Amino acid sequence: MSANDDRPRADGPLSGAGVSFVMPVLNERAYLEHAVRSVLEQDIDGPTELVLALGPSSDGTTELAERLAAGEPRLTIVQNPAADIPVGLNAAIRASRHPTIIRVDAHSELSAGYARRALETLDRTGAANVGGVMRADGRTPFQSAVARAYNSPVGLGGGSYHGGTREGQAESAYLGVMRRTVLDEVGLFDESIRRGEDWELNLRIRQAGHLVWFDPRLAVTYWPRESWTRLARQFRATGAWRGELVRRYGRRNGVRFFAPPALVLLLVVAVVVAVLQLTGVLSGLGSAIASVVYLPLIAYALLVVVMALAPGRPGDPPRSPRERIWTLAVLPTMHLSWGVGFLAGVLRGARDTVDASRLGTRNTPLP
Repeated sequence: MSANDDRPRADGPLSGAGVSFVMPVLNERAYLEHAVRSVLEQDIDGPTELVLALGPSSDGTTELAERLAAGEPRLTIVQNPAADIPVGLNAAIRASRHPTIIRVDAHSELSAGYARRALETLDRTGAANVGGVMRADGRTPFQSAVARAYNSPVGLGGGSYHGGTREGQAESAYLGVMRRTVLDEVGLFDESIRRGEDWELNLRIRQAGHLVWFDPRLAVTYWPRESWTRLARQFRATGAWRGELVRRYGRRNGVRFFAPPALVLLLVVAVVVAVLQLTGVLSGLGSAIASVVYLPLIAYALLVVVMALAPGRPGDPPRSPRERIWTLAVLPTMHLSWGVGFLAGVLRGARDTVDASRLGTRNTPLP
């Protein structure tokens, strides 16, 4: 779809009017300084500011953030004692001053020219929110395996911001470059949603008749979680909140979100069938028919093996044997953790589920 559809264009050009970057931060000492630098080095026409929503960190992030703010007049801090991302984002937005809001993440780094290109795209399309590609990267074999899964349709279901190449209207936007006027119109982030808050905000933006736009020229480097346990916790929490969003919004959620819980249910059925076969309860023709349940699981296992053995993207460094081995564990961990969380979220709601991978972390500093 082109930008010239029948949706109303948001008001006015934004280039030169100033940009407010907003960043929620919790236990990100290893990543914060690089993320802040990638923001402050953005070259645009007009003033800029960066507002950090600082949660109660335990790894020295608070001291680092205060030191960075002391030496940089464009950087300010607001407190986010609850540590919830949407609460922090809203506090940072309310404390900011400029007509364009760019959400950034302490685990991410903006590419050079990101803000300038995003403003040009907002002006050209009249969109209310613009996002680009999340390019996951890793510096250890485990993190590299997770990054490869993020960048593959097999890993996260093929959303446009995980490697799309075609510009156009989108369901949601990674991070997001947003018009303040539209945020004021539809309301800020829903503070009752702890994960998936960006998808829900973009749903309201689209329901209000505005465009959400994907531009593949915009790229953000994302550093995934660094350990297996943190990855599993992250994906379980994300799945639980997607289940909550399904409870609230039903089929407005894309079909791809239902694949991981389907895999979990299929695995449970396969285990039951296997037990019945081993105990002799199922035999003969009934056992043969029931064995069909194994076929999609075998196909899934083969797909994981293919992902582990496949070469990297053109220009990427060669994949190490350890990264390939980790891929065999990473993909099922992501899918099964997400699926288990999703089913729990659908059945009982997400309630107070938090992303425990962000709490009490110890990270290896970036070079």
